[in-house]
Amino acid sequence: MISNKIWVDADACPNAVKDMLFRASERKSIQLVLVANQLIKIPISPLISMIRVSSGFDEADNYIVEQVAAGDLVITADIPLAAEAIEKGSLVLNPRGTVYTTENIKQTLTMRDFMEEMRSSGIHTGGPNSFSQADKHAFAQALDKWLAKVK
Repeated sequence: MISNKIWVDADACPNAVKDMLFRASERKSIQLVLVANQLIKIPISPLISMIRVSSGFDEADNYIVEQVAAGDLVITADIPLAAEAIEKGSLVLNPRGTVYTTENIKQTLTMRDFMEEMRSSGIHTGGPNSFSQADKHAFAQALDKWLAKVK
C-alpha cells in the first residue's frame, strides 16, 4: 500500500517552509507530521501532528526512517536521512527545493562527506547561504509538483 504522508525533519526547517506545508496539508487533506527534539508550534488540525523525540544525536532522523513508507514525502536538509528515506521508497525534498533521488543521492552524500572532512581538518568552508525568496519559490514549486501527483 502506498502512503501519502508528509514527514518533516523540523528542528532546522525554515518557518516559511513549515507555513507552506501547513497550508498544503489542509488544502489537500494530507497528513503532515513534524518531528523534532523541541516543541514546535503547529496549527490545530486533525491532519497536522508534532512528534517530540529525545534530544540525542539523530533521534528525529531515526524516528522518521522507522516510520516513513513508500510514497511519503520527507522534508529534510539532512543528506544521510534523505538517503535512507529514498531507500524506503519515499520522495525527499530539501527546504530549498532540491529533490533528492536515487540518481543524485550518492553524489550528494559523497560531496557532504568531502566537505565534512575538509571542515574537520580545519579548512573553513563557510556555511549555507541564508534562506532566500528564490529558495522559498523553488520549494513551493517542488511541493506543488508532488501534491499534483498524489491526489
